[in-house]
Amino acid sequence: MTDAASPAASRRATSAGDPAPGPGAPPVLPQHRNPLGNLLRGALIGVVETVPGVSGGTVALVTGIYDELIDAGHHMTAAARRLLTGPDRLAGTKEHLRAVSWVLVIPLLIGMATAVLTVAGPVSRLVEDHPQTMRSLFLGLVAGSVLVPVRLSGGRWRLPELLRFGLGVLAGLLLTSLPTASLDPSPWIVAPAAAIAVCALVLPGLSGSFLLLSLGLYQPTLQAVDERDLGYIAWFGLWACVGLVVVVKLMRHLLTRHHRATMVVLSGVMIGALRSLWPWQGADGSLQAPGADWPLLLGIAVAGVLVVQLLVLVEARAAARAAAGTGD
Repeated sequence: MTDAASPAASRRATSAGDPAPGPGAPPVLPQHRNPLGNLLRGALIGVVETVPGVSGGTVALVTGIYDELIDAGHHMTAAARRLLTGPDRLAGTKEHLRAVSWVLVIPLLIGMATAVLTVAGPVSRLVEDHPQTMRSLFLGLVAGSVLVPVRLSGGRWRLPELLRFGLGVLAGLLLTSLPTASLDPSPWIVAPAAAIAVCALVLPGLSGSFLLLSLGLYQPTLQAVDERDLGYIAWFGLWACVGLVVVVKLMRHLLTRHHRATMVVLSGVMIGALRSLWPWQGADGSLQAPGADWPLLLGIAVAGVLVVQLLVLVEARAAARAAAGTGD
């Protein structure tokens, strides 16, 4: 996933109407300009979004595109708003659309859609047939990812950061301890569920699939994708877009004004959300003591950690080459 970008291209111009960066905001946004690399990133996000307990936002963090993706989402939603409400509808819309990193967004969406349409069914069956093995793997992947927002928070944590981290852990635990419901997949149930679940696409540590599982809509949704139920998919997608507009606007504000605090809280949420990936669980989701197979499952989890650290290393080297103007 190596990307090339000149130092000048690494600096995003701030559009009119955007808030000025506040204290703790990152000075520049990286530019991921390799379409093939972005296609693969999208495929990874699409795959993990079909797995309960794993968030596409986590993959975005690990592969270094999180801030840039939030910024692109902000400008896309702002363009739609300017087109509908003005002022200067045409000029304002063009201004925001020019600020979108389309070389990131288009391959990313293609990769996500391709992965979801091709692996949703097989992944669902794999999780159902080998739950402990899959949870062990993803436990390692997510645990290895926590170091990313910790590093991005910058500097030593003092009492305020520790308190925010603790609140994030508590939030992650509460959200992944929701009792499983069984709701009828009617349009008026699917609409709010889609709007809420898509938030997990943006928030690292929270899994949209897990929230759908808690609501009893995980299997109906994957089945609709697997069977190409276009009516269900279109309705779900519409309300997912509504939820995405809201959460992108919120995260853009937090990352711009409170970048350090946001990364600290996200670190805590990711730790707390590991509860949903504990390999030994009862049928009702209750946690159980490790079984006799714990050495094997521990090895699988460690392998997951190592895979993530390898991805982080590759991404860091690609970013260093891009900053030096010597990318591929």
